[in-house]
Amino acid sequence: MITHTLTRHVSWITLDRPEAMNALTPDHRDHLVRLLEEASADAGTRAVVLTATGRGFCAGADLRGGPPAADRAPGDVARLVRNGAQRLIAAVLDCEKPVISAVNGTAAGLGAHLAYACDLVLAAESARFIEVFVRRGLVPDGGGAHLLPRLIGPQRAKELMFFGDPLTAQDAYRLGLVNRVVPDGELEKTARTWAERLATGPTRALALTKQLVNASLDADRATAFTAEAAAQEINMTTADATEGVTAFVERRSPHYEGR
Repeated sequence: MITHTLTRHVSWITLDRPEAMNALTPDHRDHLVRLLEEASADAGTRAVVLTATGRGFCAGADLRGGPPAADRAPGDVARLVRNGAQRLIAAVLDCEKPVISAVNGTAAGLGAHLAYACDLVLAAESARFIEVFVRRGLVPDGGGAHLLPRLIGPQRAKELMFFGDPLTAQDAYRLGLVNRVVPDGELEKTARTWAERLATGPTRALALTKQLVNASLDADRATAFTAEAAAQEINMTTADATEGVTAFVERRSPHYEGR
């Protein structure tokens, strides 16, 4: 089950299947993708928080109930990965609103990659992150081999993926996978504070900034500089950019409306 509320322009998406450590069935995964796409397109949504209930943030994909290996045809697995885990991670990366993951407990496999794909990662002190794939004899999916080297470098990424040892929240923070670790009881409050601050910001400028940063990881300098100039050109047509410059000249705090 996934619950969803929109409060003060913040879309709160909560994985609510605590008895299964919030493992994602195909239906849950598709629902999550739809909510992220709706948040991206909705002018009334200006930030997103992804969190969960219970002891786990997300135990990854629910592997129960899939077709037996003998019934799979060549290409079936690749298609499932593209249309499943990869589509979910892409929905987070491509969302035009800033996405915060508030990791309340264990994030394993696809669940860890779901957290890492978010723009900002908050972790409760009790949270853990596990590259569990190797324990199952599997190759990492959900964009893990793309995300992790860009976040912490190839050697550290291989260490996590080769051994599958759990990372504490503090270890994840030291590696640069987490923005901040907070006491368990303060996770929701901190996520709310961050999200509502983002929701009062210049929404289109944040979207363009997110696109620039994400694209820069695969771009050469000339391409990145060209994209930056184009983004600035587009952003200067927004009401928020006009308000920001006007407020600076008038020496007052800006009031952004997200357009």
